[in-house]
Amino acid sequence: MGIPAVSGAPIEVVEKEFGELALNMGPQHPSTHGVLRLVLHLSGETVVKATPVIGYLHRGVEKLSEHLAYDQLAPVYERDDYLSPTANSNAYVLAVERLGGIAVPRRGQWLRSFVSEWQRVSSHLVWLGTLGLDLGGALGGGTTLYMWCFRERERILDFLEELTGTRFHTNFNVVGGARYDLDPALATKSHALAASIEERLPELWSMSGGNPIFEERTRGVGVISKDLAMGVGVTGPTLRGSGIGYDVRRASPYDAYGDLVFDVITRTAGDAEARFQVRMDEIKVSLKLVRDIVEGLPSGPVFSRKPIKNPKATKLPKGEIYAAVESPRGELGFHIVSDGTANPYRLKINAPSFKNLQVVPHILPGGLVADVVATLGSLDPVLGDVDR
Repeated sequence: MGIPAVSGAPIEVVEKEFGELALNMGPQHPSTHGVLRLVLHLSGETVVKATPVIGYLHRGVEKLSEHLAYDQLAPVYERDDYLSPTANSNAYVLAVERLGGIAVPRRGQWLRSFVSEWQRVSSHLVWLGTLGLDLGGALGGGTTLYMWCFRERERILDFLEELTGTRFHTNFNVVGGARYDLDPALATKSHALAASIEERLPELWSMSGGNPIFEERTRGVGVISKDLAMGVGVTGPTLRGSGIGYDVRRASPYDAYGDLVFDVITRTAGDAEARFQVRMDEIKVSLKLVRDIVEGLPSGPVFSRKPIKNPKATKLPKGEIYAAVESPRGELGFHIVSDGTANPYRLKINAPSFKNLQVVPHILPGGLVADVVATLGSLDPVLGDVDR
C-alpha cells in the first residue's frame, strides 16, 4: 500500500550544511601502501585538509645502530626500504668506506651498481602493479596489470636468488666490496632477462599510460610545482616529475656510475601522470644500465679486506661523514658520527619516502577523495623507509 500524496502541497527539498567530516584513511587501508594513516577533512567529496600520521612501523633502527658493530649493520638497513633493500646497505657501506679510507675494487663497485639497477626495476614493477590496483581495483582491470608486473618481478627475484642465494634481502653489499661475484652463465641470463622484460614493457604501458581511464585519473592530479618541490625537499622521480633533473648517480657519482652513460629522466607537468612517466622510462634506463655493466665489468677481486673473524675489530677514526645513493624513491643517505670505537656514536638516515610524504598536506586539499589514492600511489612511499 503506497503513501498517499498530499494534493496541492509543494515538495520542498531541504539541504543543510553539516560542516567538515573528518575521515581516517588508514593505517590499514590497502591503498596507503603500508601502515600510513591520513586524517582527511572533507567537504562533500572534496578534501579540505590532509594530515599524514606516521610511526606505526618505527623500530628504532638509528638507535639500534649505536649498539652494533660496523660490519654487523648493513643487513639491518635492508629492512627499511623493503622494496629496494640493496640501496639501503649501499649508502651505508659507502659512508663507512669513505670515513675509514677503505678501498673498494672496481669489480665490486660495478657489481653493486648491477644489483642496485635490477632492484630498481623490481621496485618500479611493484609500484606500477599496485598503482593499477589503486586505480582500477580488483574488478576494474587493476588485477591484470598487478599480476603481469609481479610476473616480471618474480623473474628478477629468481635471478637474484641464483646470484646471491636469497630472493630479496640479498646482503650483497659489505664494507670493502661485494659479497658475491657474477659468473659468465649468470651474465648471459642477465642479458636474456633484460631483453625479455623490455619486450613486455609496451604490454604494461597499454594497460596503464595507454589507457584513457588511467590517463583521466592521473593527468592534472596531485600537481607539485617546481617551487613546491624545491621548498618541501622532495626527491627522486617525484622531484624529476616536476622538471628538476637531480639524480645522485649523476650529481655525485658513486660505484660504477661515473663510468656509465645514461639519461636522467624528467617531466615538467608535476602531476601523477608525469611521475608515472618518469618511472616507466627509468625502467628502460635501468635495463640498459645492467646490460652496459655486464659488458664493461672490470676483472679482479670483488672484496678488498681480509676475512672478518671479529666484527668488533673494525674501528673507524673519529669524525663524521655523509654518503648517499639514488634509491628508486630518491636520495637515500647515511650520516655517521664516529668516536673511534667499533660502533657508530650516532647515525642518521636521510630517507626519501619521509621527505616525499611531506608534500601530501600541500597537494591533496582541493582534490577529490578518489584523487587521494592516485596521488599517494604516484609518490611511491615505503613506510619502512618513512618510519625506520
